Amino acid sequence: MPDHSPVALSTIGKKILMGATGLALVGFVIVHLAGNLLLLSPNPDHFNRYAHTLESMGALLYVAEAGLVFLFLAHIYSGITVYWCNRRARPQSYKKSGRAGGVSRKSSSSTSMIWTGLILFAFLIWHLWEFKYGAGVEQGYAVQLGSEVVRDLHRLVVESFQKEYVTLLYVLVMILLGFHLRHGFWSAFQSLGLYHPRYTGLIYGSGVVLAVLLAVGFLFIPVWIYFLGGG
Repeated sequence: MPDHSPVALSTIGKKILMGATGLALVGFVIVHLAGNLLLLSPNPDHFNRYAHTLESMGALLYVAEAGLVFLFLAHIYSGITVYWCNRRARPQSYKKSGRAGGVSRKSSSSTSMIWTGLILFAFLIWHLWEFKYGAGVEQGYAVQLGSEVVRDLHRLVVESFQKEYVTLLYVLVMILLGFHLRHGFWSAFQSLGLYHPRYTGLIYGSGVVLAVLLAVGFLFIPVWIYFLGGG
């Protein structure tokens, strides 16, 4: 019989929260990658104009950032609590971490979700520190765009990605992003009840394709800049 205890219902609610926030964050990641692809343009003004447009949004930007902070924190909170609930329900861990086979979706991605998620969160903090709150106009990273002098974020990114350890870090973390998304996309649909056995393969396959495209898209940028100098 279904478990309708308060603990079980609470866990279901957290899974729904984790799935909903996860899908919302996937949308953000897609938009973020689309903007970052401007770094591949031979004209640095394209990326700097994009970055300056975001910075010029004023109060709307703060609202958007507050929403993102909520999504990240809610996703992390629900993910950690669901993980510990599952650990208490099954104190003995899986003997094998590979693909279970059959209709099971247990894989190295699913069994490492908590760890890839925490690594990605730590990386996000460093990423914001490096670029959003990094050197700006006052430190000489300035460029003329029309009649305005704006932050030369393109130069800061290029200089960072020309450092071997930074590029290597990004490549490794983006591979982990792919692993996280590979299972996370499918799991979000499952948690929200937005799946049907007929479409299981399609949803899972779409998650794999999306994970590969996003991971490769993000890691390609630092590699391209490292070897070609961003121009």
